[in-house]
Amino acid sequence: MNEAGGDEGGSSSGNTAQETEDKSPGGKNLNKLSAISTGPGWTKVSCPCCVSEHVEPLVVVRLGEKVHPETKRWLIRLIGAPQKDGGAALLAHPGEDASGDIIMVSAPRCTLLRATEELGLCKTYYNGEMEAFSYNDRQHFKDSDNMEVFLTLAEREYIVKYELDGMRAQRELRIPGMADNYTLQHRDNIWQKLGSARVILDTFPLHKKDKLKALSEAWYSGNQLAQPLDSVNAYFGSSVALYFSFLGFYTWSLVPPAILGLSITYFSGEVQKEMVDSVSGSQVQVVDDDAGPGHMVQAVFSMLWSTVVMELWKRRRSSLSYRWGTLHLAERFAEPRPGFHGDIGVNPVTGRMEPLFPEWQRDLRMALVSVPVVGMFLGLVVLGMVCFYWGEAQIKQLHQDWDSLLTETLLYMPSVLHIVYTNMLANVYKRVAQTLTEYENHREESAFQNHLTAKVLVFTFFNYFAVLFHIAFFKQDVPLLRKRLASLLIVSQLVNQVTEVVIPFLVDRLVNAPHKTQREDDPQEDKFRNQITLPVFPGLFGEYIELLVQFGYLSLFSCVYPLTAVLLLINNLTEIRSDAYKICKLFRRPFSPPAANMGVWRIAFEVLSFVSVVSNCWLLILSPRLRELGREGGMSSTDILLLAVLVEHVLILIKVVLTVLIPDEPDWIRKKKEHIEYTSMQALKQQKMISKES
Repeated sequence: MNEAGGDEGGSSSGNTAQETEDKSPGGKNLNKLSAISTGPGWTKVSCPCCVSEHVEPLVVVRLGEKVHPETKRWLIRLIGAPQKDGGAALLAHPGEDASGDIIMVSAPRCTLLRATEELGLCKTYYNGEMEAFSYNDRQHFKDSDNMEVFLTLAEREYIVKYELDGMRAQRELRIPGMADNYTLQHRDNIWQKLGSARVILDTFPLHKKDKLKALSEAWYSGNQLAQPLDSVNAYFGSSVALYFSFLGFYTWSLVPPAILGLSITYFSGEVQKEMVDSVSGSQVQVVDDDAGPGHMVQAVFSMLWSTVVMELWKRRRSSLSYRWGTLHLAERFAEPRPGFHGDIGVNPVTGRMEPLFPEWQRDLRMALVSVPVVGMFLGLVVLGMVCFYWGEAQIKQLHQDWDSLLTETLLYMPSVLHIVYTNMLANVYKRVAQTLTEYENHREESAFQNHLTAKVLVFTFFNYFAVLFHIAFFKQDVPLLRKRLASLLIVSQLVNQVTEVVIPFLVDRLVNAPHKTQREDDPQEDKFRNQITLPVFPGLFGEYIELLVQFGYLSLFSCVYPLTAVLLLINNLTEIRSDAYKICKLFRRPFSPPAANMGVWRIAFEVLSFVSVVSNCWLLILSPRLRELGREGGMSSTDILLLAVLVEHVLILIKVVLTVLIPDEPDWIRKKKEHIEYTSMQALKQQKMISKES
C-alpha cells in the first residue's frame, strides 16, 4: 500500500466522489471484507464493529473556493485512510454537492476508543468506578459500544480534530489537483500545510440545535441560580466547563467580603465620607482618613480570604475533574504541534522523523526579539502612567482656578482616558504576544500556551496595577488611590456591561438574524453554512484576564475601598449569564481539549494572593491613625516599619499554614487517583506480557 495521500492515487478527475471511496489512498481496491459501508456517501470502515447506518456529522471542513474536485476527493480518501498510512482513520462525506467546498467528518467507534486511551481519559468501569480507559479492556467499560453515551459530544468532536491535526506525510508527495510546487515533505503536518496553502480554510465542530436549546434553557434563559455544569461539559468540553465553574465559584465567594464591605461602610461614618469623596472627586480631607478599624479588618480578611478561596477551589476542581474523567490525563511524547517547523531529522528521544529546531535558536529569538518587544510595551505602559499624572495635575490646577461643576466633572477625565488607553494597549499586545510566541517556534502545544500566557500575565499585571502600586508605594497618597480604584471599578463595570450584554444582544438581533430564520426543512448543508458565518470563538483568555484583574483589585487594594467586592459581585452575576449567552448564540462552537485544571492561571491567582499581604500591610502603615498610635506608644517610623514587616511575615506564615491544612484534593479523590494510577500500571504490565508472549 502506498503512503498517505499518494500523489497518483485518485488523480483521475473523471471519478465521482463515491467511486473514489472504493479505493485506498494509494489507489488500490479495498478487499470486500475490509471495506464496509457505514452510511450513504460516507467513506468505508475496515472494522465490522464500526458499521452504522446512521453517522452523526461532528466536524465541518471548509475548503477554499478554488480547490479542485480532484483535491477534495484526495482529501476525503486521506481522512478515511488508516493511521499507519498517514491518514486519520475517520469518516468523511463530500456533502450534498460532491464538488462543493464542504467536507463533513465523523469518527468510527474504534478510532474514538483508541484516542480515548491515548488522551488518558477516565471512564466508568463495570463496577461503577472511574478507571483510566484501556482499549484492550474496552468490553469491561460501561456503554463502550454506544459512543453517544460513552463519550460526550465535545470529546468526540475534539478527537476528530486531534486525529486530523496528527496526520503526517509518510513520504514526499504532491497534492493532486494543485501545481507541482505544492508538495508535502516527509513528516510534514498535513493539516497545517493544507491550511497554509489555503486548501483548508476552516475546521469547526457543529452546533446541535436541539441540545443547544435544552442547554440554553437550563443555563441562562430561566431564573435558576445554579449552572448545569455537567451539561456544559458534555456540550462545550471540560476546559469551558471549568471556566464557568470557577466563575460561579468565585462569584459566590464574593458574598462574604461584600457583606463585610457593606457592614464597614454602613457602620462607619468615616468610610461613608471616603466613599462619597472617592465618587464625587472632592478633595476635602478627613481628619482620620482611612484610619478606622474597619480598614484593618478588611485588609486582614482580604488576605486570608484569597488563600481560602483558592484552596477550596482546588478541592472543587479535583472533584469535577474526577466526575468528568480528566483527572488522569496522559502525559506522553506527543507529536509536534501543527505550527511547529524546522529541518526534518530523527528525534533523539522518540526516534521519529519529524521537524527539529535547535533550542539555542529559540532562546536567541526570545532574548533578541520577544524580550525587547515586551519591554517596549511595558515602556508604553509607563508612558501612559506619566501622561495620566500630568493630566491629573493639569485638571487639578484647572479646578482650583475655576472651581466649577464642569471642572469637578473633568477631575475624572485623566482616569477615564487612562483606562481606555490601557484597554486598547492590552488588545494590541495580545495579538503581538501571539505573533511573538509563534515566532519562538515551540514544539509542544503546552509550551506554546505557557509562554503565551506568561507574556500576557506579565503585561497584564504591569498594565492594570502599575499605577495603583505607584500611587500606594511611591506617592503614598491613599485618597488618590481610593479615587483611582473607584474609577477603575465603576468605569470597568459600565464598559463591561456594554460589551458583555448590550453589544452581544444587538449583534444577535441584527447581525445574526438570517441565521435564526432557517427552517427545519432547509438542506443540511445550508444549515452548516449558516454556522460558518458566525465569528470564531475568541477563547477564554480574555475572560480569565478579567477575573484575574478583579481578584487583584479585591485582594490587593480593597482595604481602601470596602465596596470593591459589592461592585464585583453585581458585575459577575450578570457576567455568568452574558458569557453563557455569547458562547451559545454568538460564536461558532469551539473545540475544547480535555482539561483537568486551569493551568498557569491558578498559579497567577495564587501569586496575587501572596502579593496581597505586602500590599495590604503597606497600605495599613500609611494610615495616619496607626502612625499616631505608634508615636503615642513611643515607636519611631523605623519601628513602625519593622512591625509592619513582622506582621507581614506572620500573615504569610498563616497563609502557608492554611494552604497546608486545606488539602488540594479531598481524601476520597486522592485515594481514587492512586487507585487509577495503580490499575494503569497493572494494565501496562499485562499488555507488555501479552506482547512478549505473542
